[in-house]
Amino acid sequence: MLTLGPDDILLGRHADSWQTALDSAAEALVDAGFVEAEYRDGLHAREAQSSTFLGNAIAIPHGTPESRQHVKRTGVRVLQFPQGIEWHDGQNVHVLVAISAHNDEHLDILRQLTHVLDREGVAEQLASATSAADIAQLLSKPALEPRLDADTLCVNFPARDPQELALAAAARLRQSGCVDNTFIAAVADAQPIWLGKGLWLSSSSHGVNQPALGIATPAEHTLKSAGHPVHALFCLAAHGDAHRPLLEQLMALVDSGVSDILLTRTSDQLLALLAGETANTHTRRVRVLNPHGLHARPAKQLVQVARAQSMPINVRLEEGSATPVSAASLTKVIGLGARRGQWLVLSAQGDGAQQAIEHLAETIEAGLGEKVTPFEGGRDSAQMPKVATANVVPLSADTPHAGVAASPGLAIAPVFVIRPLQFDYPQHADDSDQQITRLNSAIQEGAAQLQTLVRNAQGGEVADILSMHEEMLDDPELHHAATDAIREGRSAQAGWWEAIETAAHAQEMLADRLLAERAADLRDVGRRVLGVLCDVQLPEPPNHPYILVMDDIGPSDVARLDTSRVRGLLTVRGGATAHSAILARALGIPAVVGAGQAVMALNNASMMILDGERGRVTSQPSEERLQRAEQQLLDHQQREADAWETRFDLGQTRDGHRVEVAANLGNTAHAADAVERGAEGVGLLRTEFLFMAHASAPDLATQIGEYRQAVEALGERPLVARTLDVGGDKPLPYWPVPQEDNPFLGLRGIRLALTQPEVLETQLRALLMAAAPAVGSKDKNHPLRIMLPMVKDIAEFRAVKSVYDRLLQEIPSAQRATDVQLGVMIEVPSSALLAPSLATEVDFFSIGTNDLTQYTLAIDRGHPELSAQADGLHPAVLRLIQMTVAAAHTQGKWVGVCGELASDAAAIPVLVGLGVDELSVNARQIPLVKARLREFDLADAQASAQLALSKATSDEVRDALEAR
Repeated sequence: MLTLGPDDILLGRHADSWQTALDSAAEALVDAGFVEAEYRDGLHAREAQSSTFLGNAIAIPHGTPESRQHVKRTGVRVLQFPQGIEWHDGQNVHVLVAISAHNDEHLDILRQLTHVLDREGVAEQLASATSAADIAQLLSKPALEPRLDADTLCVNFPARDPQELALAAAARLRQSGCVDNTFIAAVADAQPIWLGKGLWLSSSSHGVNQPALGIATPAEHTLKSAGHPVHALFCLAAHGDAHRPLLEQLMALVDSGVSDILLTRTSDQLLALLAGETANTHTRRVRVLNPHGLHARPAKQLVQVARAQSMPINVRLEEGSATPVSAASLTKVIGLGARRGQWLVLSAQGDGAQQAIEHLAETIEAGLGEKVTPFEGGRDSAQMPKVATANVVPLSADTPHAGVAASPGLAIAPVFVIRPLQFDYPQHADDSDQQITRLNSAIQEGAAQLQTLVRNAQGGEVADILSMHEEMLDDPELHHAATDAIREGRSAQAGWWEAIETAAHAQEMLADRLLAERAADLRDVGRRVLGVLCDVQLPEPPNHPYILVMDDIGPSDVARLDTSRVRGLLTVRGGATAHSAILARALGIPAVVGAGQAVMALNNASMMILDGERGRVTSQPSEERLQRAEQQLLDHQQREADAWETRFDLGQTRDGHRVEVAANLGNTAHAADAVERGAEGVGLLRTEFLFMAHASAPDLATQIGEYRQAVEALGERPLVARTLDVGGDKPLPYWPVPQEDNPFLGLRGIRLALTQPEVLETQLRALLMAAAPAVGSKDKNHPLRIMLPMVKDIAEFRAVKSVYDRLLQEIPSAQRATDVQLGVMIEVPSSALLAPSLATEVDFFSIGTNDLTQYTLAIDRGHPELSAQADGLHPAVLRLIQMTVAAAHTQGKWVGVCGELASDAAAIPVLVGLGVDELSVNARQIPLVKARLREFDLADAQASAQLALSKATSDEVRDALEAR
């Protein structure tokens, strides 16, 4: 147990850098007589290998094995830094637990500290503590861990009734130190409870030192009591809420209905069953080979690989443990205390489970980033397999080929195919120091290139994403992974690319498609540095208009594009939310992504028609098809030119029916550009951009400044701001949520925000204050509309409304918005079905057709095979929109649509006919949407809506609208 006295804790320290703080820690260990002065170099060398940041503002600096010669005796010194230190991995640290150890004693200290990592508010308490006793209590008092292992089992006990089984199980708990004689007496005084199915329960909270579950099975398999069979007895030592996990394991066993098989189970088999390893569970035993067991560094690697799998994986110690933990939890994995030679049991369920646990097991056997020696025999290091290029069948001539529609528009031009660059380099090198120097120089060169591209970037989105690439290039985890591989004998190129591929693969396996598609950005960053190391450059594009074809298009590729010549973009990989698609839309370039390997077999200069609206490409079109497409293109270009000239006209139908046309924005900096394109307001401001750009939740002043930028650019035009929409599928690094089997149906949107009401309140306050009239102005009106994401019913709205109403009372009217409304997004079917009850209390609705379509049709709109069926013109979706509009208008409330459907030329008259009051679209689409509105009158729109509602499928809807 980690025990700390007053002399072990040094309060109120200050350091200008992490290096200075580390020097202070070394000095404290020297002053305590624990180490010699040379141990300082060992602390710095350890940080150079990888960060010792543990979590919750705690770092545990300790020396390398080579520096142990300078250790006089094992000891600990705790240094508090109230103002915090930015550690070299970007984390904020308030406490250093500096360790001197002859052997591996620091691993025990590490395991004892893991209890601190799961407790909320510890970081703040450590920073504000004013006494050594407070620090000691925070670090030294672990939460009680429930116990269920081989020592709490009593198998095949010769009992005559459940009472004797209860006493036998209680005796095992006492022998394990979990309870005392008071518990035994309490169990003896009470009769066991019949749970059904041959299972019995005895429990008490008296005399409990540690919550635990004892289990006893009878030797006599036909034993009965009061007419009920006796298959097993559970003896529960209850303690507050700490025994709840044991109850969950117990109830899972009761619900399984397999009590009779307990009679024939050995201790190991019983533990496996209690761990949830049923006939449907895939399991794999794997031995820990790391010299120091699963300490922080290999545990972190294990967790990263586990998180990259498509289903949750559990892990437990085989030797006597029935309590599995999530392999995706760093604190839980470290808390296992697994040492070299111990066996782990990996388990998972579902399709692909066996492959997932095999992959994780192979990673563990390979050492999790450390050099390991097998217990039996030996094996050569795994060689990187060479990827064979399969023969790709080229696209058929004059035949439309489907991909994923990514950016609207029509392009006709010869193709220019950039095939994946070939980087030839040695896998191994002996001069690790020189290789690391080469890598660092290449990273610096890559960063300089990115800075140049940012300065010359076309459009804010391109610059934003390239800036993110700069941050990726500065990621210490990538640097550490690469240098570790180099120190193990890899060349600079091989070490770097292994680090990139590992991180990219982990991204690709994430449940959130938006985050998964950031793998393309990682590889883009990786290729930049690899190109410097290998002196490889991209081929020069032709000097005539062309359609660019690539495996995937990264932001730096886009930054190099000459938009005067690039007519369209076509990629093998990617989805509608990939950065290649986002950037294409931002630049107004038609794009089709995810078209498959066949497009890489295209011959350069072969003619192509690319339809970004429908997600189709046609290679070598016939003369007749080409002429039709060219006429369509001319007509479209003329429509664009005419629309631009009238972009400032009001949005209205041919007969004057008013429909407001607003912009969807992902950044307040783009508000002025939206106004220049004719936006009558912002119909969707995605405020999560602000939260994702910071290492911690932005404070009130930061948020006010950001939101005010949009408010001032809009003038008297309305701003519809969506509150923070993150969660299980879009996690923030500083707002962790539990791993979920289906994050799209888990903690996200308003559900997550309500778990931390202080964050929600700060954002609401910032929005209200940002829209206040500027000091000295003539009370300029700034209409503010706040909308809540992922609301399922009125209860969630009311929970936020109470905070909103209180803020309106607290903030003086001169310091906040006065023209303000609070509404909800209609994104899930329940909110549309309950629109009548919502409409009585909300101020407006905004329909997010992207998610509404996805949830209604149960189709991921980014799915490579099903995305084409995720059509917002499906009659089921249209009926939900109809219900929403009808409910809102009955109460005199307005309704907007802010999904992709709002800019779909075929859908616009349908939406207007259903009664939608506002269309919010990508800023580039605003002129064309206004032009489309002027092509029909309200009666035409209402007829189109009724026609669409009468059909059975989205294809029938589109066919009927096209024929009308």
